[in-house]
Amino acid sequence: MRFLLLLLLTVTPLLHAQTVLHRPATLETTGGTLHGSLLLPKSYQPVPIALLIAGSGPTDRNGNNPLGNNGSLLRLAQGLAQRGIASVRYDKRGIAASLAAGRDERQLSVQGYAADAADWVRQLRADPRFSSLVLIGHSEGALIASLAAQQVKVDGLILIAGSGRPIDEVLIEQLRTRQPAALQPESLQLIRQLKAGHVQEQVRDELQVLFRPSVQPYLISLFREDPAVAFAKTKEPALIVQGTTDIQISLDDARRLKAARPDADVLVISGMNHVLRIVAADLQQQLASYQNPDAPLAGELIPALARFIGQVPASSPEENGR
Repeated sequence: MRFLLLLLLTVTPLLHAQTVLHRPATLETTGGTLHGSLLLPKSYQPVPIALLIAGSGPTDRNGNNPLGNNGSLLRLAQGLAQRGIASVRYDKRGIAASLAAGRDERQLSVQGYAADAADWVRQLRADPRFSSLVLIGHSEGALIASLAAQQVKVDGLILIAGSGRPIDEVLIEQLRTRQPAALQPESLQLIRQLKAGHVQEQVRDELQVLFRPSVQPYLISLFREDPAVAFAKTKEPALIVQGTTDIQISLDDARRLKAARPDADVLVISGMNHVLRIVAADLQQQLASYQNPDAPLAGELIPALARFIGQVPASSPEENGR
């Protein structure tokens, strides 16, 4: 009997892992095909599904970009799948496998990203394999999720490490501590001009990565939005998640989001940073975590998300459109 129990303990995790199906996911749009990944727990009944929306810049479906390979969204999807929750995560228009759908970055906008997310929701709503549908936005994806939720019916909204301030304010704060002092006056002037809606064609070489003319239309669209105002316009059950050692977004942002929607739940995870790992408030350790896909996610995160999603009631079919 003791041997049998040991054998079962050894085999069960493997069997559990084999119950998750990995499938490609695509969304056809007028501008081209968006590509993503579906993780689907095998079930005879419809399961909840989360649409994961990545953060700013060229961040792909897994949470990676040229400056960081941490796999945060991949690990998030895997953790949810092990708890019976399906997910789709996708490369946004103009990024990674969805590059062809947005090769001209002058045509990209945060509002367009929100419309794409809403179209993903409509497609998933029509799939009988899924019951409730929740948007999970990370970082800038939190703003996109709030904007998308105003366009289409979702059953729940989770904002992880989302700004509670206009993004130009966040950018100014970050540049003051991380950019050489000699570049800051010109950066601040560029941000002011973009906030006013004016494209600046002349940008010095050192600032091209942030303010190249081709990306300025996107920044203009982004600076027009106030994440707290966008969140206040949503109505679904909502959860705000923030870590205490996040070097990009602060607890004050979570407080601002909470003030915008006092009915929202808030989860503060002690020691969690922007890429969802438990990391000390040490800059070198923080930067190293952005390059470590093998590090586990914060232990509290997946169980808390699963509890929230499990409590969200599914919409009836007639409620699926707005």
